[in-house]
Amino acid sequence: PNLHHRRSIRLKDFDYRLGGYYFVTFATANLECLFGEIVDGQMVLNQFGEIARQEWLRAEEVREEVELDEFVIMPNHIHGIIIIKGAEAEEGTIVAKRARRRASLEMMGAFHRNARTADPPAPPGLQAGSLGAIISQFKSICNKRINKLRQTPQAQVWHRNYYESVITKEKALLRIRIYIAHNPQFWNRDKFNET
Repeated sequence: PNLHHRRSIRLKDFDYRLGGYYFVTFATANLECLFGEIVDGQMVLNQFGEIARQEWLRAEEVREEVELDEFVIMPNHIHGIIIIKGAEAEEGTIVAKRARRRASLEMMGAFHRNARTADPPAPPGLQAGSLGAIISQFKSICNKRINKLRQTPQAQVWHRNYYESVITKEKALLRIRIYIAHNPQFWNRDKFNET
């Protein structure tokens, strides 16, 4: 009980297997610039970055429910849009909007009461076909291939978590696509750039 607990950053009560568009960002462990460098506003992948690119693209090949949209591999993080296909895509958008609204109201209430709440119980595990399972498998395969190449079998390649946003509006989708496409040009101002 005295150990620190990680608070979930996922939307409460949202099923991440639902069809829809998801904007994801995940970083390397300790923000190590592992995948290459930015040269004249363009990302130049090294051998580890090429592994990440290959495995990202493979996600679409091995999972019929997954479609990839815009993505960029940066020196120490990846931004991408993952589309989980399914007839319930519209339902997923509606559920996401409700879950976000509920989360905002809960946070506002907690702020006003100055309450500290216990961490929510951890999910029993990743559900097959969920966004978390897709990212977990991608990270695991990259981890194995990169560590084999650099002969560091137990090294941690990735930061433990990832950030996601359920895209519910076309305007937001277009804005995120532009952000991803132009990300290398703004590396000098990027929050992940610690140089």
